[in-house]
Amino acid sequence: MVSIEESIEVGKMKTSAAACPVETTIDLLGSKWKLLILRELFKGTKRFGELSRGVPGISQKMLTQQLRQMEEDHLIQRKVYAEVPPRVEYSLTEIGKSLSPILDAMHKWGAKYMMKNVKTDKKKDQDSAVSAGKAKVA
Repeated sequence: MVSIEESIEVGKMKTSAAACPVETTIDLLGSKWKLLILRELFKGTKRFGELSRGVPGISQKMLTQQLRQMEEDHLIQRKVYAEVPPRVEYSLTEIGKSLSPILDAMHKWGAKYMMKNVKTDKKKDQDSAVSAGKAKVA
């Protein structure tokens, strides 16, 4: 098993890892695609097509690039089966699984934000509609 420290040394982020741990985390997870791919892999092992369907809007090229980078960073592992046609599955490594508290915190924060702001936005929309209706009547 590769430790987080070893993966950072092995990966491409030696300089940023020394600079700041937050910067290292952003380097590893900073793209919206990586976070959405991780979200899907926390549900379990997935094949390429399943990941593609689970992350709407991502192109095949971008998904391939992100998966390769995440594999280089030891966040995910790729398992190729010697079958015809070839079968490839992606899953989280122990380092990838260690990101669970970060994604959980993001989920909780996002849910609270959505509840507060969606209600606020709906109320504003309703108030605007009522105001517009009164203006038409007058």
